[in-house]
Amino acid sequence: MRRLELGHINIKDIQFGPESKIEDGVLYVDEEAVKAIVLEDERIKDCKLDIARPGESVRITPVKDVIEPRVKVEGRGGIFPGVISKVDTVGEGKTYALKGMAVVTAGKIVGFQEGIIDMTGPGAEYTPFSKLNNLVVVCEPVEGIKQHDYEPAVRFAGFRVAVYLGELARELTPDKTEVFETYGVMEGAEKFPGLPRVAYVQMLQSQGLLHDTYVYGVDAKKTLSTIMTPTEIMDGAIVSGNCVSACDKNPTYVHENNGVVHDLFEEHGKTLNFVCHIITNENVYLADKQRSSDWTAKLCRLLDLDGIVLSQEGFGNPDTDLIMNCKKIEAEGVKTVIITDEYAGRDGKSQSLADADVAADAVITGGNANQVIVLPKLDKVIGTLDYVNTIAGGNEHSLREDGTIEVEIQAITGATNETGFGYLSAR
Repeated sequence: MRRLELGHINIKDIQFGPESKIEDGVLYVDEEAVKAIVLEDERIKDCKLDIARPGESVRITPVKDVIEPRVKVEGRGGIFPGVISKVDTVGEGKTYALKGMAVVTAGKIVGFQEGIIDMTGPGAEYTPFSKLNNLVVVCEPVEGIKQHDYEPAVRFAGFRVAVYLGELARELTPDKTEVFETYGVMEGAEKFPGLPRVAYVQMLQSQGLLHDTYVYGVDAKKTLSTIMTPTEIMDGAIVSGNCVSACDKNPTYVHENNGVVHDLFEEHGKTLNFVCHIITNENVYLADKQRSSDWTAKLCRLLDLDGIVLSQEGFGNPDTDLIMNCKKIEAEGVKTVIITDEYAGRDGKSQSLADADVAADAVITGGNANQVIVLPKLDKVIGTLDYVNTIAGGNEHSLREDGTIEVEIQAITGATNETGFGYLSAR
């Protein structure tokens, strides 16, 4: 048996102060110390820190990543193994997480598909990150840098800041502790006889050209489908490095708090046996798609699974990976439920996915990303509005003269997230 204790350190506010510490639920941040951490990378010319709280008239854009600070208190390895910490298998022992807050990286755009977080108004109702106290790190790259060099600079800066803040909780007493227990394949079968054997199959965005996800520091497109213990993701074994459409990308925060993993754990030993977490990638070329989906279906059969939950990241080209995975896993006799979102046109009447099959008969949708919304002018912008007209979901007329913004919800970070990490539902 493997056991992970996840301690919650509740953060009710963030304030700048002369030293970084957590006291009475308030995170005090030494601004100069954090800036020094960001500027360790010579590719970043300057940075500015700001704070955005729930309900404030604040807009953050363009958003690169959202990260929850955590610290490994007991057990092997550290947070973000292979990225910040040394390569070591994580997912057991004791980890503390700063709940109610996040580190948000923003600033000059990396990819055109970065997004918007509104802390109030109608836009805030579409993003889960409007409910957090956000420490925003606005980065300014050096002149002439290429996008593929700037992206890792901003990515690593966010992780370094998150680890620095997480360390502040190491000696604290958690406000709440969750316990997650996992078992070997035979051990679990013996412990939960008669319960359906269920796994989570997570598709990771890996199309390249700033469409990347990293597993223990390895670019996911260089991997084959494989098995993980579901708790590994809670220690940052999977991190975001992509700039795909804001509405359905999985920021690192979503990986750390993956709702499918948590919901399956909630039923583990009660209504199902949560066997494992299977990860697979999303590739561009047909042969790679065939290889990865073949391996995923093979793993499901070898594990004698009864059912799986399959989540996608992105849209269009990855729709083919989604349907190939679903079709092949169903053909192995394993019941499959898919989680996706839709690009059904602004009127909702277009074909929702780029691919389909009769085997995909149990579908959960995160919503229609083409739905149009008008965001009001807010009092403060953290970052810049320079790119609102060019991000995915926007157009040349999105930013109006009166300061309001008309965009598709595709531009809102997390609006139609395909792990269900959002607020849209159906009636």
